[in-house]
Amino acid sequence: MEDTTTPPPRLEDLQHWTWVLGKAQQMMLENGFDLMRQVPTAPAMDPASALRASANFWADTMQLWQRFLDPAHAIPFEETPEQAKDKRFKAPQWREEPVFDFLRQSYFVIADNLLKGVDALEGVDPKQKEQIRFATKGFIDAVSPTNFPATNPQVLEKIVETKGESLLKGLQNMLSDIAKGQMTQTAEGAFELGKNLAMTPGKVIKRTPLYELIQYSPVTEEVYATPLIIFPPWINRFYILDLTPEKSFIGWAVAQGLTVFVVSWKSADASMKDVVWDDYVERGQIDAIDTVREVLGVEGVHAIGYCVAGTTLAATLAVLAARGEPEKVKSATFFTAQVDFSEAGDLQMFVDDDQLARIKSLSGEGFLDGRYMAMTFNLLRGRDLIWSYVTNNYLMGQDYVPFDLLHWNSDVTNLPSTWHLSYLTDLYRDNKLVTPGLLSIAGTPIDLGKVATPTYVQAGREDHIAPAASVWKITHHLKGPLKFVLAGSGHIAGVVNPPAAGKYQYWVNNAKVETLAEFMAGAKETKGSWWPDWVGWIESVDSRKVGAKGARVPGKGKLKAIEDAPGSYVRTR
Repeated sequence: MEDTTTPPPRLEDLQHWTWVLGKAQQMMLENGFDLMRQVPTAPAMDPASALRASANFWADTMQLWQRFLDPAHAIPFEETPEQAKDKRFKAPQWREEPVFDFLRQSYFVIADNLLKGVDALEGVDPKQKEQIRFATKGFIDAVSPTNFPATNPQVLEKIVETKGESLLKGLQNMLSDIAKGQMTQTAEGAFELGKNLAMTPGKVIKRTPLYELIQYSPVTEEVYATPLIIFPPWINRFYILDLTPEKSFIGWAVAQGLTVFVVSWKSADASMKDVVWDDYVERGQIDAIDTVREVLGVEGVHAIGYCVAGTTLAATLAVLAARGEPEKVKSATFFTAQVDFSEAGDLQMFVDDDQLARIKSLSGEGFLDGRYMAMTFNLLRGRDLIWSYVTNNYLMGQDYVPFDLLHWNSDVTNLPSTWHLSYLTDLYRDNKLVTPGLLSIAGTPIDLGKVATPTYVQAGREDHIAPAASVWKITHHLKGPLKFVLAGSGHIAGVVNPPAAGKYQYWVNNAKVETLAEFMAGAKETKGSWWPDWVGWIESVDSRKVGAKGARVPGKGKLKAIEDAPGSYVRTR
């Protein structure tokens, strides 16, 4: 009978790997505890919690060593669903080679115990606890063995395969990014506006110091009588809604028979140092709405506000209601927009006094460099948007892949510093928008409770910038009638999901419920894009149609064409 007993390891092997792997664990733990000590006024665990945490950690560590030294008699390592799906460790070497398998398991054990340690902290303000947890998660992502050449099997193999050329190529990539002050995420030169991005035909018909107004050319013989105006966030370029033709929400909306206008915001410079929220509402959204109404001779418009422009659209609707002009907007659609910031997610980690002071110090010329905000958003998903590029493009020296969405993500926009600081303090920190009369625009108090405009609210189930539970709160503040739709995916893919792609899903629930959990409990799931549901809702608000001629053609109305879409502001750096 064959002896299947695992042969005992040699003494010299035990001594060597005990030192190597023990040192790896020690380094990760010491860095973790150093991080905890650096947190201002960091609280301590109570003795009982500390004892339990210590006992649990060493029990997990002993099981790790047993699996490494005597795998045949050890308790198997049970991955959580999240660990099993972790793309960083998908290469087979992480499970097939004992040393790297041990490193992977050790990393998960340490990460798990660090987060449990944060959860066990007592006598700490909930917001501070979230800050500690956010910083700890960032540290955990940073010290992953995938991020270091000596502990990543794929990097080591690439070095051998290329005879070190991969390291030189990676170093070149890193030095190039340092020189431009921004991490590269996609192949440079692969995309050009008007050539293979932002290609929907149209004309710029108005230009102000704050925005350009683009009108798109009709492709149907008849169009809906009520036009659509889209307000994208000024934090990013508008062409997230007009990427390649097959992904373009703007192109799709035009094909449905809508007369589409889009505001293209100017990237801030020193001339915009005094721009505040009143300007984006009064000289931005209301001015653009009035312009469209005058050009087409219509009473009102359908309006879309995306992210921060949706927050501003809510204020615009409140201002119009207070002034007795609600008919100027026949319907409002909110893409992943928040009005109540009491549970605004991880972005709240960036609105404490230290962060606000840092932003102010970086805004000496009256505007905030867009690269700062880009890095902030990247930090919210550091594992995917930072460390994956460190591994692939710096350590392995791989070429960048052309990707339209990442090209847009890297196409940063500068922000007026005065308004940006006010936005963070008044909304994210102090949540003033939901208190009637606490904020005003040009002397007009804002009261969201007076907004009775028909409203369509879209949220992303996996949104890390505007969490679905936070977006849901808009249903508690606007009078309606209101329809809420929860889309699969996140802040971008949840919005930019054309029907032809056949991806994701969305949920609707026509019952009147108070919470997102109640909404989901009774929701109906539909596969694919929510766009057709939205255009059906638009038609239910106003189904009248007119001929696609005269002022419905860009430049044929009261305002003549200035230049072709996508215009000049979108190209300004």
